[in-house]
Amino acid sequence: MANEPKTLDDLFLDTLKDIYYAEKQILKALPKMAKAAKSPELKQAFEKHRDETETHVDRLSDVFEIIGKAPRGKTCDAILGIIEEGKSIIEEFEGSPALDAGLLASAQAVEHYEISRYGTLKAWGQQLGLANAVKLLDQTLTEELKTDQALSTLGESKVNKQAQAKAA
Repeated sequence: MANEPKTLDDLFLDTLKDIYYAEKQILKALPKMAKAAKSPELKQAFEKHRDETETHVDRLSDVFEIIGKAPRGKTCDAILGIIEEGKSIIEEFEGSPALDAGLLASAQAVEHYEISRYGTLKAWGQQLGLANAVKLLDQTLTEELKTDQALSTLGESKVNKQAQAKAA
């Protein structure tokens, strides 16, 4: 029996599993990043994003439900690589005034991955006529964009200046 050609529905489900797995990994990584951060504002940003990420996981479960599938992740090598880079920064820049700038950059790499995935899923959901799923994906996309903007502002107003400060 010949394999059926894969469809946009299959691609949507595949990508949904990918971001579901990624969000779960991000949930595990954020407390470690918050713990490593020196700036109280950066710590707070990571803690806030951790809470939001729990909501994102719940929304993704709802999207799985809308398409009649069980919420299940699929190993996402991209997010594992991005998180691994963050861990390296924590190890290599411990005690450095540049640590927070590195952590912030890592967090933005995570955000940009999420923004890319949610944007894609939203576009495909529209194409597939999944209006309820699109609404949920759009809520998360909006939050990810706000988080990215907040991180940029924090970097420009404070963290990057501190990174350049006296090396202790």
